Parts: sequence; C-alpha cells; structure tokens
Amino acid sequence: MINNLEEVVQKVKGLDKKKIAIASADSKILEVVELAVQDGLAEFILIGNKEEIESAIEKDNRKIDCEIIDILDDKAAAEKAVELVKKKEADIVMKGLLHTSTFLKAVLNKEKGLNTGKLISEISVIDKEYGEGLQLVTDCAMAIKPDLKEKKQIIENAIFLAKKLGYTLPKVALLSALEVINPAIPDTIDAAVLSKMADRGQIKDALVDGPLALDNAINPEAAKHKGIKGEVAGNADIIVVPNLQVGNVLGKSLFFYAHKDAATAIVGTSAPIIMTSRTDLIKNKLLSIALASYMA
Repeated sequence: MINNLEEVVQKVKGLDKKKIAIASADSKILEVVELAVQDGLAEFILIGNKEEIESAIEKDNRKIDCEIIDILDDKAAAEKAVELVKKKEADIVMKGLLHTSTFLKAVLNKEKGLNTGKLISEISVIDKEYGEGLQLVTDCAMAIKPDLKEKKQIIENAIFLAKKLGYTLPKVALLSALEVINPAIPDTIDAAVLSKMADRGQIKDALVDGPLALDNAINPEAAKHKGIKGEVAGNADIIVVPNLQVGNVLGKSLFFYAHKDAATAIVGTSAPIIMTSRTDLIKNKLLSIALASYMA
C-alpha cells in the first residue's frame, strides 16, 4: 500500500519511463516538461506549433530534448495524441493549451478514442490529514449532478484507482451536509441507497458508508464524538462528493486554503489521462504526471 504522494514519485523513478503525448503543447507547459524529465518521471512527445515550441525552448534555455510534432490545429493535435496512445507509441495523453471540450471529444471518440463505454470521472489524490495513507476525493471536476447510477460508477472508478495504489479494501465515505438521512436533502438518500447496494454486493471490493459529513468521514475523533460506528467513519480512504459544486469548492479549498499537495487523475478511459487546471501549482502538475505514470 502506498502511504503518501512522495512514495508514488519514488516508485515511478524506479520504473521504466512512460511516454506522455501532450496535445497542443505551449510555452507554459515546457517548465513542467523540463522538471518532469529531470526528475525521471516520464518522457514526452510535444504536439503543437513546432516553431513556437522550439523558440520558447531556446529563449528560456530549457533542457528539453524530445520529439515535437508540428500540428497547429487543436482538434488535430488532440486526435494525434490519442492516436499515439492507441498505436502504443505513447502511454498517456495530457491536455495542453486547448479547450477541454475539444480535448475530451478526441479522447472519448467511440471509434478512434480511448472510450471504454464507462463514465469518466476526476479524482484528486492527497495525503491524509489524519493518520497515514492517501485520500481520494471525487468527483471535483467532471460530473455536474450525478444520478444514482452515475454515482455508482464514480465510486467504482475511485475503487479502481485505490486498488492500483495498493488499497485492497478501500473505505468509501459518501459525503453530505450531515450524517443522517433527511428527505429534504436528496443526497442523503442516495448515500444510504449506495451504502446498502455495497452491503448487497452491487458495489464490490470496498467498504461503503454514508451519508457522512466531512468531519466524521475523515477525523476519528469527530466520528467518535458523534457516536458514529463502523469501519469507514473517521477513516475514509475515498471521499465521494454529491455534486460538482461541492467537489469544486472542496477541491479548491484543499489547494488554496489548506495548501495540500495533490495529484489529479481522469479515470474510466483505456489509458491514463492528465487534465490539470491552468491554476494548478507546478508541483501538483508533476505529482499528476507521476500518478499517471504509475497507473500506466
């Protein structure tokens, strides 16, 4: 079992280097590429305006020596990055400077993309604040208002990643504003139903409990104080938020208020996808590269 993000980085350094195809690479991503290569995290293929990329490398004296494919159109660049992975010439697709919708259209193309027919979801991975281990928070970026079926798939995607990280029976907390069922808050009902589905084997390879509030999901003392029993309360490995609004605010609070280091992953495709935010810190982008390389 991997206990922290630094352990992911160290493990990746000891593995064969994975190759990352960056769609619409631009000058701003070159610092991340240079540092990732220096740290031994990955190798890269840059897809974009070759003249501008080479000019930026020379101007900033970047120590970058990798293949550059000259494609100016964002749609074509995204399709080329996906094609390289499909042909096993690269292992991972990374989003550069292009619209998310253009990038995902290429990734999820049913004929030429990495579409598996599953719901794709975003997972943020942080070090636990209480106790040892990693904590997965999902979905902070993709699913706007998931229904019961979609929440089940989001949970299963998170279980998949947790198992990759060595968690054989991850503890999943279904987040809400409170830890009791309230018909006026539909998310508490969804959480209770999903918990029972796990009890009956409809969600496998995890312990699932909810609804739980954030404090008693992650803090053993808070769970004890409120008299909440069970293996998940206070010890969650996976936090599942009820909707995008909660996920987005929670995620950004972790990064900008609590200053947590984080790696993000897109799960549900046939190969790892890196889709970081423009406001993400360089360190977090490097951690996301390390996580994707470990998954590949």
